[in-house]
Amino acid sequence: MNLIEQYESAKKALYEHVGFVEDWVVYAIEDRTNMVWHEDGAEVKFAENMEKFNSDENYYVDEIYTQRFYKKWVYRGNELTMIFVDTHTDGNKFFAIFLNSKEVGNR
Repeated sequence: MNLIEQYESAKKALYEHVGFVEDWVVYAIEDRTNMVWHEDGAEVKFAENMEKFNSDENYYVDEIYTQRFYKKWVYRGNELTMIFVDTHTDGNKFFAIFLNSKEVGNR
């Protein structure tokens, strides 16, 4: 299997895991599985550890990007969650992948 086939196979498995079906717009994927995180429906806050997450300035926040081609923007699987995010930096919008076990206030 060549690299492109491996990539497509891994992407398909990820999308199946979270219940995402590609439509008109597809974004790059960013692995944030090493981060603790929380989403509130409007934003996702994340950091390298709980100390930084709970600090006054050592965490990150991205807007959850609402995309007209999809009915939802947060896709939860058993182990992973994929969120459409807009970083508001250089036009960057992508799919951020988080581990559910690292969600702060895990549902």
